[in-house]
Amino acid sequence: MAKLTIHADSPLHTINRNIYGHFSEHLGRCIYEGIWVGHDSPIPNTEGMRNDVLEALKQLHIPVLRWPGGCFADEYHWKDGVGPAEKRKRMINTHWGGVLENNHFGTHEFLRLCELIGAEPYISGNVGSGTVAEMSEWVEYMTFDGESPMANWRQENGRDKPWKLTYFGVGNENWGCGGDMRPEYYADLYRRYACYVRNYGDNKIFKIACGANSSDYNWTEVLMREATKYMDGISLHYYTLPTGVWKDKGSATDFNEQDWFNTLEKTLYMDELITRHSAIMDTYDPDKRVALIVDEWGTWYNVEPGTNPGFLFQQNTIRDALVAGINLNLFHHHSDRVRMANIAQVVNVLQSVILTEGADMLLTPTYHVFDMYKVHQDASYIATDAVSPSYEMDGKQIDQLSASASLNADNQLHISLCNLHHADSLEVQCDLKGRQASTISGLIISSDTMLAHNTFEEPDCVTSQAFTDYRIENDVLLVTLPAHSVVTLCLK
Repeated sequence: MAKLTIHADSPLHTINRNIYGHFSEHLGRCIYEGIWVGHDSPIPNTEGMRNDVLEALKQLHIPVLRWPGGCFADEYHWKDGVGPAEKRKRMINTHWGGVLENNHFGTHEFLRLCELIGAEPYISGNVGSGTVAEMSEWVEYMTFDGESPMANWRQENGRDKPWKLTYFGVGNENWGCGGDMRPEYYADLYRRYACYVRNYGDNKIFKIACGANSSDYNWTEVLMREATKYMDGISLHYYTLPTGVWKDKGSATDFNEQDWFNTLEKTLYMDELITRHSAIMDTYDPDKRVALIVDEWGTWYNVEPGTNPGFLFQQNTIRDALVAGINLNLFHHHSDRVRMANIAQVVNVLQSVILTEGADMLLTPTYHVFDMYKVHQDASYIATDAVSPSYEMDGKQIDQLSASASLNADNQLHISLCNLHHADSLEVQCDLKGRQASTISGLIISSDTMLAHNTFEEPDCVTSQAFTDYRIENDVLLVTLPAHSVVTLCLK
């Protein structure tokens, strides 16, 4: 049995809704086919964007969407993607598959996508191969409401009033695909570029510096030491690889119990990463003004057999649902510092929430976790203390239970619980401090096997269902979680 103490009598800081952000890169079939099919497509669309995907994304209440990369961002020149489609420059996507990029999906199309799904845009600017002037003019093009060359050009291209743009990333992975830079060099470059990311009128830019790759704590140290006062956020990237080896990361659907355990163990490493990077940030920013932005996270497996290796297309099982639940629980626990996160990626790439094939679309287990967890957006974080049985394998052990809780504006307490064990159920004894539940309801995501996933032939193999396996005894809430399951309870 696990014991969970829920301090509902002392709500803390707000869980920023942007923790539920997503990421859309010009990579594989994420943008083209996944979102953009063009105005003349037989697939039902709105202004070239497929209606089924738009509706599914609106359902998630996506708060923020990152674009155009990723590695693609530091080779993307925004002026190639505006103006009449037939006149836009064609290029080769050198990072992802060597395929033709026709630039039909550019600034106007992305910002319209954000309007259609109700998300705020998060733009990643080009530091690796772009100029200061190019970045400065992009911000002017998007946000300046007045007479200027860029504002005039925007109006000529069909947009009279500027867009509201809050989030702007000054480069991406500049320690790697964004320029192979040293932190000292990037820190100076960041200060220079960020200086020209200007605020026009009432639009205020939240500037995000390129942060560390996984456990590169020196990168965070240098950036915070040299550039804290010039940034509003700093990023962190970490992907869950079952094997921990990039050349052979493991299969998305053909895995055994050991692979399952390794995947969840490596997912839990996110807790250590956030804790240690946050400690460095605390030294230079004790008031926690600067946000930690985990703008790339999720599982990364070998691509599906027979697909383009540069497209990073992978399936999504109940194992990925657990990865999503664990990470979101961790982001809740660290939400005093983590104020945005962006799962990679939204459609057809890595740990996507949607898969498409021609005119068909399906929702992945990860989608259903985001749909179930969205109740935590902008709610007050409730601290929890867990005493969990150990889940052991091959001499290693992790907690069997992952949990978090929040209290929303309607005084509803939501408790999210993940049973990490591949085979064993788990009873959780919940001690509610300062709270009594008169009405309880619940949802669960689970499956008969740990390999279960949704296919176009069986799109609803793994989905959310009503959950009722709970009871109150002596003012204690007892919950029985099936093996490999994710549950969210609502207490009114």
